[in-house]
Amino acid sequence: MLKSFLGRAVRVGVKPILRPNFSVAFQRRWVNGLTAMLPPPRGTKVHRQPMGALPAECLTFGEPAADLAILYLHGGGYNIGSARSYRVVTGRIARAAGVCVYTPDYRLAPEHPHPAALEDALSAYRWLRQQGVRHIALAGDSAGGGLVLATALALRDAGDQRPAALALMSPWTDLATRGETMKTHVKRDPSQSPDGLARWARGYANGLPLDHPLCSPLYADLRGLPPILVHVGSEEILLSDSLRLRERAFAAGVEIQVREFEGLWHDFQLHTGLLREADESLTELGQFLRERLDGCQVRNPA
Repeated sequence: MLKSFLGRAVRVGVKPILRPNFSVAFQRRWVNGLTAMLPPPRGTKVHRQPMGALPAECLTFGEPAADLAILYLHGGGYNIGSARSYRVVTGRIARAAGVCVYTPDYRLAPEHPHPAALEDALSAYRWLRQQGVRHIALAGDSAGGGLVLATALALRDAGDQRPAALALMSPWTDLATRGETMKTHVKRDPSQSPDGLARWARGYANGLPLDHPLCSPLYADLRGLPPILVHVGSEEILLSDSLRLRERAFAAGVEIQVREFEGLWHDFQLHTGLLREADESLTELGQFLRERLDGCQVRNPA
């Protein structure tokens, strides 16, 4: 009953606003206002923690493990969203993982198109390394999930230390929107629409081909990426982005698991505290990241 109510609320209160009928500025205000009502779990500590010149937040729960960190890249189609608007998610991950979760306010399109967000994500990762954090995992949702993949690819190509693992929620991996569910799930998806995603994609790509591998990491060479865990809803138009990512990662020899949550929509984890599946997803993702971080400590203690 609650799942059905929340799905209808998203369809009525979110999906129409995310279409191109409304300006990006209005979408930012609307989404920030809605998510401001979603608090992190009780006991979460929120610290404003600049990562060099980049505004950011650090969320902790209890006594976090030393020398470990999770870098979270928020969603919002590269055009909207903020660290503040994702505290309900990052707080749950911090609790499940027992690790500090850092969320940078990376620059947003269309004012700051590609590669601004990627540059900021790389800067945040390298800042953590400069602070003495020895092992870092990456997590993100929607566009933030795509940005996680692009960041891991850029780190690999630059010869930086590999992240311990990648946790992705409903990742947007194909800005060219060629997935089958972009057609088959248009009416089923209560949250996203192809025209809304297309506008955000154009604003971010800044004239680059929409299948450029650092904008759409589905088309990249994925070899050498760390283990990946993906959670996605069965009703999403972006479902194909996760399923095709699994195929390409397998082909590249990358360890990947994709869990599909039946009857759920894009970024359903924002309903944590209300929706059992959202709580389950964030707990599983946080525990996955902590296990992989601990594994890095065992293999590379120094």
